[in-house]
Amino acid sequence: MLNQTETSEFILLGLTDVQELQYFFFIAFMLLYLTSLLGNGAIVTMVIFEPRLHTPMYFFLGNLSCLDILYSTVTVPKMLTGFLFGHQPISFGGCLAQLHFFHFLGSTEAVLLATMAYDRYVAICNPLRYTLIMSPRTCLLLAVACWSIGFVHATMHSAMTSQLSFCGHNHICHFFCDIKPLLNLACSTTSLNMTLLNVVTTSIALGPFILIVFSYLYIISFLFQKVRSQEGRWKPFSTCASHLTIVALLYIPVLCNYTPPSSGSFPKRDVQVSLMYSTVTPALNPLIYTLRNQEMRCALKKM
Repeated sequence: MLNQTETSEFILLGLTDVQELQYFFFIAFMLLYLTSLLGNGAIVTMVIFEPRLHTPMYFFLGNLSCLDILYSTVTVPKMLTGFLFGHQPISFGGCLAQLHFFHFLGSTEAVLLATMAYDRYVAICNPLRYTLIMSPRTCLLLAVACWSIGFVHATMHSAMTSQLSFCGHNHICHFFCDIKPLLNLACSTTSLNMTLLNVVTTSIALGPFILIVFSYLYIISFLFQKVRSQEGRWKPFSTCASHLTIVALLYIPVLCNYTPPSSGSFPKRDVQVSLMYSTVTPALNPLIYTLRNQEMRCALKKM
């Protein structure tokens, strides 16, 4: 079935029309973007070239850093252009591509964080079998599964959105093409798209989150039952602190944005929340891991 659209392009309205704020936002988000590129790029380089970091935990961290570089690149450059030149036109195909890659990378990161929690669970609760369970082949298969789940999830959304008809005004009250703003502009029925958003996307967000919660409940239970000394309990907790911080930075805004029923529309809130996990979190992730991790600090000094 061919896409019957009357709108060939959309206009991204961005964050603000106030010129003074646009210059301020341009500088602020440019710095965040550069921090994300340099910080995550440094982590990927260290994981590849530092032999001490050739472990499952750092393999998944390298994947996370790759995701963060790509994730922020999907939205931030277009947003920065908007700050300099005003409202940004984007073609229908470009809008679908941005939607696809945003949800591909975002859902991959959500599943990857659950995989990292499982890795911490095995390392702490079953250390003698850790190298056997988390073998290089297993790690590679888990990483491929994370990327594949994200790709399938995003393909469903982009395919369903491509079948909608758009007419009337073409102004998107957002700084990138997301699903809910596009559905608000559609002339055709969006009931199936809303079902996909409410059921599948919520499952992609909540499923890994529940796995993370259970992993850490098992870790806490194991430490209090099997480990008697305070120092023995604190050391495993300290290795999980960076991961838990990143989970909180990603999942709190994502759950706010996508898990409530999407029949209502709160564009300003959605834009503010989206800023957190699309621009701020990718810039903070490398700082969190390098500041709290002795091995990463040593590798960074060596590099």
